[in-house]
Amino acid sequence: MTTHALPASLAEIVDDFQALTEPERLQLLLEFSRELPELPDRLKDHPELLEQVVECQSPLFLTIETEKPDAGSAGAIRLYFKAPPEAPTTRGFAGVLHEGLDGLSAAEILSVPDDMPELLGLTRAITPLRMRGMTAMLGRIKRKVAASSRLHS
Repeated sequence: MTTHALPASLAEIVDDFQALTEPERLQLLLEFSRELPELPDRLKDHPELLEQVVECQSPLFLTIETEKPDAGSAGAIRLYFKAPPEAPTTRGFAGVLHEGLDGLSAAEILSVPDDMPELLGLTRAITPLRMRGMTAMLGRIKRKVAASSRLHS
């Protein structure tokens, strides 16, 4: 699969990973880990608003919000993640998904292929269990977006 099937923001990230050697890819993943935004205060105090992705080896929680659409445009989806600093791989995956998907429309997010995490070229450097965690993160986001889209249509 090529990156042309991905939204531009995510395709750019995948291209960045694919241009690097495997050790450099791990370094880039760590950079994404450090760049993952903190939860907004309104979510920090309300863990019940976040859903755990149990397939992840480290405790990862996420939620989405749909911004009110402007006339004639779809509402942007906002992603929020909570992952511990001592779990850089999980945080890195969350950072990739945040940077690549945050602010897109529901249709753009739902069009992302389920096997997109494999495009990062980390399958030899990271355990299959961790790769399943990232695939599960993407799947959970897509399920929440699909459910939210049904509510708002």
